[in-house]
Amino acid sequence: MASLENLNFDNSYLRLPNLFYQQIEPTPLNDPFLIAFNPDVATLLDLDANSVQSADLAKYFSGQALLPGSQPLAMKYTGHQFGVYNPELGDGRGLLLGEVVNSKEERWDLHLKGSGKTAFSRFGDGRAVLRSSIREYLISEAMSGLGIPTTRALALVGSQEKVMRDGMMESCAALLRVTQCHIRFGHFEYLYYSRQHDELKVLADYCLERFYPQFKEADQPYQAMYEEVIQRSAELVAKWQAYGFVHAVLNTDNMSLLGEAFDYGPFSFLDTYKPKLVSNHNDHKGRYAFDRQPEIVQWNLSCLGQALLTLIDKNDVIALLDSYPERYKKAELTEFRRRLGLQADEQGDSELVRELLQLFAQQNVDMNRFFRTLSNFDGSDESIADLMKLISYPSALTPWLLKYEQRLENEPASQPIRKAQMRSVNPQFILRNYMAEEAIRSATDGDFTLVNDLMALLKNPMQDNSAFERYAEAPPEWAGGICLTCSS
Repeated sequence: MASLENLNFDNSYLRLPNLFYQQIEPTPLNDPFLIAFNPDVATLLDLDANSVQSADLAKYFSGQALLPGSQPLAMKYTGHQFGVYNPELGDGRGLLLGEVVNSKEERWDLHLKGSGKTAFSRFGDGRAVLRSSIREYLISEAMSGLGIPTTRALALVGSQEKVMRDGMMESCAALLRVTQCHIRFGHFEYLYYSRQHDELKVLADYCLERFYPQFKEADQPYQAMYEEVIQRSAELVAKWQAYGFVHAVLNTDNMSLLGEAFDYGPFSFLDTYKPKLVSNHNDHKGRYAFDRQPEIVQWNLSCLGQALLTLIDKNDVIALLDSYPERYKKAELTEFRRRLGLQADEQGDSELVRELLQLFAQQNVDMNRFFRTLSNFDGSDESIADLMKLISYPSALTPWLLKYEQRLENEPASQPIRKAQMRSVNPQFILRNYMAEEAIRSATDGDFTLVNDLMALLKNPMQDNSAFERYAEAPPEWAGGICLTCSS
């Protein structure tokens, strides 16, 4: 196990042509202090969590000192924001510090968010504020706990420095993000639209070598890589829809080549099932509403396909894009089967799911509380009554529940096995907006206890926890008044 000072850095992205990035050091935060540290992520880096000192984490991840072996750079990319191409994008408030290679030969990017201005900051100040940093720190671990592919975070650092956001002065913070890939769809769009096609091939070859080496010897390696990105993206958004997650800013520059949830902003989990929910107050046209996410991901994939036309035949791109709806449909049904405790595949399962989602929408059901309660369903009057409590008009559930009971008769697993399987995928706890808001309010007052308590809770969302039982209940009325914007 390594210390912070002897992590095994090997910064391959820096060996690409310099048009891909700007080398620049972080602008230090004033009076930094450690808010939270994630030992599980430290393990990925072969970092000895027991040897790490809070003062060192604050020093290195506030920009006051560089980690030995790190070589900070701001990536250049572009992308479509709310459907409009923007050529001026890039890392405007974050730096890729470098890549750590662990004992398994896994390569992990260390990316510092809130590190100051770069050449791509435009009119921004290059800082991240405390509230958005807390939200990303918590949601990245909450998603991981749910088994949804995601970036993670190693540490959260606060400071006494302040910046203006939404007409208010807010405290600055920095987040050390960890993932195996920071390549976005927008990286390829930048090179395609600026007609740097030779360099685009260099990037594609880099991605094949680093992320998809299994396709290097394929007859059409770039096409095989693109197909895998389509498949992973379809599976990712299927998980979002199955757990009621709203990303809220699904721009192409926020889409990862590895099919991970990436660049969290004004995200939400549905408190009640509202398909048209728009989580981002800045999304005036509802482009990124919950029920539009599958089609938006396909649209984003078409933008990536456009950028790859110098490497892949147009007809092959179109054929792969045309395969997306079926890939998504299959992935979505797989997720809902898991949540319903169905191991066998039966023809009527998609209709069973469709009817349940219609019921959710009509009755304003909290889908995650429903699935958790359904995990204990055994046909008894008590288990039926527990489900009925979650429905505005309980009798509306009866027709669907009868079909579900009949469907369970065809399952090979015993009832105890089914219930255990369902409890392993249906969370007792999710990160609701009011929970994050409570942690932010406490942190603003200098108390970071709830940030760390929620982190521990969300790492194991399937487990009962009597100390935090209130978070398994319906959210308070005031939760509906929380307003989220792009600065969230």
